[in-house]
Amino acid sequence: MQKVRPILIADRFAALQERLLSLLDELAAADWDRRVPGSRWEVRDVVAHLLDTDLRRLSFQRDGHPVPPADFEIAGDGDLVRFLDLLNEEWTRAARRLSPRLLKELTALAAAQAIELYRGLDPFAAAIFPVAWAGETASLNWFDVAREYTEKWLHQQQIREATGRTGLTGREFLHPVLDTFLRALPHAYRDVAAETGTAVTVLVEGEAGGRWSVLRGEAGWELFAGAPGRPHATVRLDQDVAWRLFSTRRRKPDLVRGAVIEGDRGLGAAALELVAVMA
Repeated sequence: MQKVRPILIADRFAALQERLLSLLDELAAADWDRRVPGSRWEVRDVVAHLLDTDLRRLSFQRDGHPVPPADFEIAGDGDLVRFLDLLNEEWTRAARRLSPRLLKELTALAAAQAIELYRGLDPFAAAIFPVAWAGETASLNWFDVAREYTEKWLHQQQIREATGRTGLTGREFLHPVLDTFLRALPHAYRDVAAETGTAVTVLVEGEAGGRWSVLRGEAGWELFAGAPGRPHATVRLDQDVAWRLFSTRRRKPDLVRGAVIEGDRGLGAAALELVAVMA
């Protein structure tokens, strides 16, 4: 095993965005009204949300525009999720006034500027937003940008599934998503008591997969790439099950059943509680 390294991914956004724009050009009028599986949103709402995330980034991070305060106190993750849900709902409702053509044009314009923003950031400087789902109250830019990549990939994947298109599940596009998601593994184990030296490995099988392990140290759980010779528990997941399971706040029994736990089942089960999204 070795300590995980930062995910430097700013140069990957352009290829992902190119695939999105090509996808949007292929959509028929009826496709924009298709419901995203497991969501109240339609395809047009997801595209509007992608546009909104770029506009927020450019406004708050590039231009220094103040983030509008919530109408209530944000005292924990639950309050933050509620605030984000309200922002998203407000924007997508207003964006229903926009035509698909205009949504595509604005998306292309905003994304190009956001990509330049990411490329120009010092990856090891303090991020404007912490990655809260990993338990961080302060993050570095590389993690914040990697988190943003997972959002872009996930929402494009939702559009592809809603419209019957092939997903971007090869290693080039999906592995960085999984690698970012698994950074939340120590946070998922934060309340798990175990002796120092206890190790749990998550093995994601498939072209985009890999091995990640948490090791209980004196100060808490630490994340490593790879696996020890004899972990106390190993959790095996297909890559398709992994990204779906880790990208929802709702527990899905069918996805959990797709995991195989070897060794200490109680210890391994905590990995299935990993959540790498906020809203």
